Amino acid sequence: MLTVVIEARSGAERLPALLAQLTAGAVDGLVRQVLIVAAADQPGVAELCEETGAEAHVSLPGAARASRSDRLLVLPADFRLRDGWIGALGGHLAAGGGRALVVGLGQGRLFGPRASGLLVERGLVQDGVDDAQRLRRRLGLSVPRIG
Repeated sequence: MLTVVIEARSGAERLPALLAQLTAGAVDGLVRQVLIVAAADQPGVAELCEETGAEAHVSLPGAARASRSDRLLVLPADFRLRDGWIGALGGHLAAGGGRALVVGLGQGRLFGPRASGLLVERGLVQDGVDDAQRLRRRLGLSVPRIG
């Protein structure tokens, strides 16, 4: 089981679609917890957390410390999961897979980069990296891709 951390400091209006996709992972037992990183006064986030059972945090390290899982899936708010994501991610974890880049569907980008998330250990995020881009740079390009 893993905790999903969604970076939503901008674009909270895109959260409902991603949260709906994550529901299937919760039903299948893959997703244990959803944490949303957003500004304390960001409109709509508190209401969305109340409706969905997600928890709001103001920083990525704070969300990591609140995680009930050792593995985090860190996603941007505009991330969209591909069909078969539960099997692919679950298979990676069951095989003892570690860090990975999780590739999602591009949002209106025909030739641009696809949205991606990171599967990482909680300790890597707790260390104070408060930005997913810096976390990606810290991991480098040698991590396997899922999706």
